[in-house]
Amino acid sequence: MNEIRNRFASIEQMTDRYLYPKSTDAVTSPSLSFEEVLKKKREATESSELKFSKHASMRLSDRNINLSKEQSDRLRTGVQKAGEKGIQESLVIVDSLAFIVNVPNKTVVTAIPQAEANNHIFTNIDGAVIM
Repeated sequence: MNEIRNRFASIEQMTDRYLYPKSTDAVTSPSLSFEEVLKKKREATESSELKFSKHASMRLSDRNINLSKEQSDRLRTGVQKAGEKGIQESLVIVDSLAFIVNVPNKTVVTAIPQAEANNHIFTNIDGAVIM
């Protein structure tokens, strides 16, 4: 009987181990306020770059679309604003270009020049941002 008891931890030890883990994670550190943690999370989210899917990259290339730095910044700002409103799939219009963006992944799914977008219907979006 003693052999069996020595192999297993007590219920108290297991409770302490799994319910009250000792963490060195900065998020659980009492020295950081909730506001500071939230600010760090926002900064990390804002700093992440916008990605273009393979399909979107091909569309830009096929249609000879070159985004200027200013247009790229406005697109990034539009995606950020969509994210702040809780939009998941957004239409972002920058100048004469329409972009469908997966906001949580910050990925441009497709790009369409306005001349080609006049007869298009945009589906599966839950918001639009005009920059």
